[in-house]
Amino acid sequence: MARKNVFDIGPEAEDGQTAAAHPAAAQSRPLMGLVSQGRQASPVGAISQTLGTINRQVERAKAIEERLASGQAVVEIDPATIDGSFISDRLPGSPEQHAHFVEQIRQHGQLTPILVRPKVGDEGRFEIAYGRRRLEAARTLGRPVRAIVRTLTDEELVIAQGQENSARSDLSFIERALFAVRLEERTFSRDTVMAALDAEKTVVSRLITIATEIPREIIEAIGPAPAIGRRRWEHLRDLLQEAVVKTRAKALVKAKDFGDLSSDDRFESLIGSLKSPKERAKAEPFVAIDGVRIAKVARSDRRVSVAFDSRVTGGFGSFVTERLAGLYGEYRAKDAQK
Repeated sequence: MARKNVFDIGPEAEDGQTAAAHPAAAQSRPLMGLVSQGRQASPVGAISQTLGTINRQVERAKAIEERLASGQAVVEIDPATIDGSFISDRLPGSPEQHAHFVEQIRQHGQLTPILVRPKVGDEGRFEIAYGRRRLEAARTLGRPVRAIVRTLTDEELVIAQGQENSARSDLSFIERALFAVRLEERTFSRDTVMAALDAEKTVVSRLITIATEIPREIIEAIGPAPAIGRRRWEHLRDLLQEAVVKTRAKALVKAKDFGDLSSDDRFESLIGSLKSPKERAKAEPFVAIDGVRIAKVARSDRRVSVAFDSRVTGGFGSFVTERLAGLYGEYRAKDAQK
């Protein structure tokens, strides 16, 4: 159940601590937090206490309770009392990603609270709206999770869930697409789906189309594939239009060594195996003068593609992209001189 301590929620008491930090709270109002004076007050002292001081304490307690009720206060909750959302917005990540996230929480603490709602019909339990990775990290570390508790309808929960991820650009393309499909499968209105994804109707329709035309078992076998964008998933969908190719793809993702690859590499491996020989392009590393492999260059009869690994090159890919127009101008000028 939620602990009674509250973080960063209002004015300090006279002794420099927040009102919620005092365990000797009033029976009828557990958050009132009246300050113990450390000795029994004399009758004269009790009578001389001004009504203004009492009123200020009562008003402070009411403000705290109102903020808790509206989800503006942060409380600590036992992770064992929190269940997953009734609708998933993520594909499972790798153990390495989870370990890295846990280490971040261990070193720096949980800087951002999760959002939960009280679970209807199950007193003392909660349902998460967003912050699943933070919750799992708290479970791994064996510590309480900092959370905002708010009463939410199903529509409010999924909108909060989707918009938090959209604001952080935290979901990959295919995770957003699957989230849209799951919302629609739950018969949420298209307006709710649009609000949850913070996306226009045409974008939502495209997401749903891709995630429904690619078999779910193939998507789940590939995983979130954070580096793979819309056009690549559309290409995979186009390749899977033929029944024989779809059957082959289902067999490939079940291969024993397929799951040993990273999610992005699983996508690349699958799509590479499904391409016709003419479409296949041999990717070669492009090594800079300092020995860093800054890109992979793939050439075929129809195209040349250059892929930058942002984990190695940082923002170099964006740096090059911003200068493509200028490079094309140089190419045209040079070609005109021939």
